[in-house]
Amino acid sequence: MFHHKKDIFFDLDHTIWDFDLNARQTLHELYYIYKFDRLFNRPNSDEFIETYTMNNHRVWDLYHHGKIDKPTLRKLRFSDTFTQLGVDPELFPIDFEEDYLKICPTKTNLFPNAIETLAYLQSKYNLHLISNGFKEACEKKLYHSDLEKYFKTIVISEVFGVNKPDPRIFDYAITNGQTQKDKSIMIGDNLDADVRGALNAGLDAIFFNVISAEKPNDVPHMIVDLKDLQELF
Repeated sequence: MFHHKKDIFFDLDHTIWDFDLNARQTLHELYYIYKFDRLFNRPNSDEFIETYTMNNHRVWDLYHHGKIDKPTLRKLRFSDTFTQLGVDPELFPIDFEEDYLKICPTKTNLFPNAIETLAYLQSKYNLHLISNGFKEACEKKLYHSDLEKYFKTIVISEVFGVNKPDPRIFDYAITNGQTQKDKSIMIGDNLDADVRGALNAGLDAIFFNVISAEKPNDVPHMIVDLKDLQELF
């Protein structure tokens, strides 16, 4: 279907690197190290992780659209979690977040068939990465998961200064990748930032549907497993 394409642009978190799984593992470990089971009077970490995950997705959406900055994102995702679980956010230990930021990017859980698919595509196309993640965390994820070798170019929004879905980051990625929009396609999990962002910038796009959502009418292409890309390309 896409054999005329020459360049494939990927999102990182929630598309290749399994952010939620890696975060869950890290939060579970730290929950007991910091004795949160006593602080929240909850013997297991499930409710804390579920509440944090919901808040993290919400504040990242605000960050994508420039409504909050990096320090606010990092503060709100934990302070709001404490508040919703009935604990004073002032009791949140700063070292917890520092450890979280240090440990989580070193986790190496990827989505099923990620490496196999990247290797397959790399043999036929130029692969690129566009991430809204933070520079230090992105670089750690790529290093520890041995992903950097698959990508010809890597664009990190914190370095460029503009987040997806702003068309300027897609324009820059195309220029930086020495390609053209009609020869390129974007693959990502976020309908707003990745898919509609790319479409509005003039690129084709594929929605990586990891949550079994119904495909919106304005989204041209969808996959549910990265391995599906081996049939499309």
